[in-house]
Amino acid sequence: MTIKVGDKLPEATFMEMSADGPKPVTTAQVFGGKTVALFAVPGAYTPTCSARHLPGFVDKAGDFKSKGVDDIVCTSVNDVFVMGAWGKSSHADETVRMLADGNGAFAQALGLELDATGFGMGKRSQRYSMLVKDGVVAELNVEQGGEFKVSAADYLLGQL
Repeated sequence: MTIKVGDKLPEATFMEMSADGPKPVTTAQVFGGKTVALFAVPGAYTPTCSARHLPGFVDKAGDFKSKGVDDIVCTSVNDVFVMGAWGKSSHADETVRMLADGNGAFAQALGLELDATGFGMGKRSQRYSMLVKDGVVAELNVEQGGEFKVSAADYLLGQL
């Protein structure tokens, strides 16, 4: 079953790169008591995600903050080292938290898993954006295959 507006996020543990190396962070730690703009991509360094998706959230970070968003979070079914490197190479590491869903457990628990085995990428996350308030989904935008519209930073910003 796919998560919907009004649902509480499922319990999951991400990995996040820190100055001391990889560290686990739970959904409660990331989303509890905060307003968070969350977006997911099928893969770090993929063309659309690197050229348009992540940069849009980096560029609009100040706008999100001015509208009451505490954190901007990007997640992908990649390992923590890849997510950390992607954040640094994209200059996102100071404005967007890069959380690795290495085994895809979070994507699967949300019902937003993508089967990309036909492309040699295994199980991934669909591209989506959501606004989460204290762990509860306030807005949810799931991208249709091949599109780049509702998961964009401007689209989510327009919902604030």
